[in-house]
Amino acid sequence: MMDPQQELFSALLVELKKLGYDVYDGALPPKDTPYPFIYLADNQITDDFGYKTAILADVSQTIHVWHNNIRQRGTVSKMLLDIKRVAFKITKTRSYKWNLNYSDQRILNDDTTETPLLHGVIDFSFKLTGF
Repeated sequence: MMDPQQELFSALLVELKKLGYDVYDGALPPKDTPYPFIYLADNQITDDFGYKTAILADVSQTIHVWHNNIRQRGTVSKMLLDIKRVAFKITKTRSYKWNLNYSDQRILNDDTTETPLLHGVIDFSFKLTGF
């Protein structure tokens, strides 16, 4: 049985790759990577030990989108919507059942490179609801 946090991360990675976008995890891609792309970033699990007969937990996952054309905000917005649609569909992975509690989305200007970027960020909170 896989750790719930890892199993959810893996399920998101597999499903996001089906969208046809370049998807990265682990480390940010090299500088010469074409835009736009998706990056699966931080995730966290908070266990709920209040139940003797069930394992419950909250898993948070952050997903980033970067684009190097600041005039294509609509493209970033569509990518974020596509990501949310994937997340809403994850109700069961191999070992666990899930409920998406919420998502929080923002689009930011990013000036950390020579070329101005658009940076979309979505934070998800999933509830592990059973096996």
